[in-house]
Amino acid sequence: MAPRFRVQNAAVDEQASEQATPELKGIGGPTKSSLLDRLAHFTWAWFTLPMATGGMSLLLSSQTQPHAFDGLQTIGKIVYLWALFLFTSVAICITYRFKRFPGTFTASLTHPTESLFAATPLLSLASIIAAIARYGIPSCGPWLIVAYRILFWMYFAISFVAAVGLYFLLFTSPALKLSDMTPAWDLPIFPFMLSGTVASVGAPFQPPAHAVPMIIAALAAQGLGMLMSMMMYSNYIHRMVQYGFPSPSARAGMFIAVGPPSFTALALIGLAEAFPTSYHPYFGDNGETITVVLKAVATMTGVFIWALSLWFFCISVLACVAARAEMRFRLNWWAFVFPNVGFTIATISIGRVFRSEAVEWVGSGMTLLLVATYLAVGTSHVKAVLRRDILWEGKDEDTYWGERDHKMERLVEKGGDMGQGRV
Repeated sequence: MAPRFRVQNAAVDEQASEQATPELKGIGGPTKSSLLDRLAHFTWAWFTLPMATGGMSLLLSSQTQPHAFDGLQTIGKIVYLWALFLFTSVAICITYRFKRFPGTFTASLTHPTESLFAATPLLSLASIIAAIARYGIPSCGPWLIVAYRILFWMYFAISFVAAVGLYFLLFTSPALKLSDMTPAWDLPIFPFMLSGTVASVGAPFQPPAHAVPMIIAALAAQGLGMLMSMMMYSNYIHRMVQYGFPSPSARAGMFIAVGPPSFTALALIGLAEAFPTSYHPYFGDNGETITVVLKAVATMTGVFIWALSLWFFCISVLACVAARAEMRFRLNWWAFVFPNVGFTIATISIGRVFRSEAVEWVGSGMTLLLVATYLAVGTSHVKAVLRRDILWEGKDEDTYWGERDHKMERLVEKGGDMGQGRV
């Protein structure tokens, strides 16, 4: 009889599987499931699609790009509208899942891996809100400036509650093991951290009396997010030193580690530039001098942190290239895009501050590579749905497979004995 391998958290997997697919049992076999039946496996991770698309709309804005051309802003608006459509579609699909398959909502928030992606809707909203300042405010009246301010504070409060609540659920019934650690563990704090990016883009349009509170709150959020990420990084490095790189199916998620330092560098520079030159003398009577000092400190700190993104980016690229033959599409492939959007914009911002044409051209080159990456990942996403590599029993984030047990399974596959495969 072929061997059956169970991960350390097999009991968790079986319970989550029972909760996540209650109505698929007895349908008549997976091959007979319709597309609507397959939505039982439509997980939170699908929000990585509008998340990446919204990030691309920010990147393709003419205010962001150092080498803009006629029509770039129009292209950015089209991508932004596409992001809105994708967000709405994904929200409808996951609502359908929770409505048709009772119990899946609770299961999704308590599952050891799917729950990590429960913050991705807020990440999608962060890029959608920030893009309002790029495409909406310059073309609309003062009402949108007020609306942006309201949206920021709503997002700030909700993302903080999510950061506390999701980690509370994760800590209440711990099932994840250090051997399975990936940067996805950092996702619950990510939305709150992106309050810094949302404020840095929108604060320049706000009156000083409203801009300063936004900047201070965003700085606090960015600080919490970066510090939490640093603590996660220590576990991540420990995991790789002791157990090696994540499995090929999880290596795309390594790029998530590029995001926190990138978006922190971007936010620090943007918040310093948005700080009003004439308002209450918080740091002294000479407002212009203080602003220059803030910009200098923020830029130097941003460069200091940006280097960490560069290191994680290089490690992630090498790890993915080394395992390219074994990699199969999963929704974490969108990590090829979104974290690197922050990395690219941060690079462009640093080049702009130092008036370095060479660095700005590097940022433009990175933008072209990201556009190609987005199209490639999107094509792979469509193919994966058609091939039933995702939206299928046992192939999505609602199933938890340990990293070390996955390596054991690959050894069995290479030996020609597929056995029962995953249990």
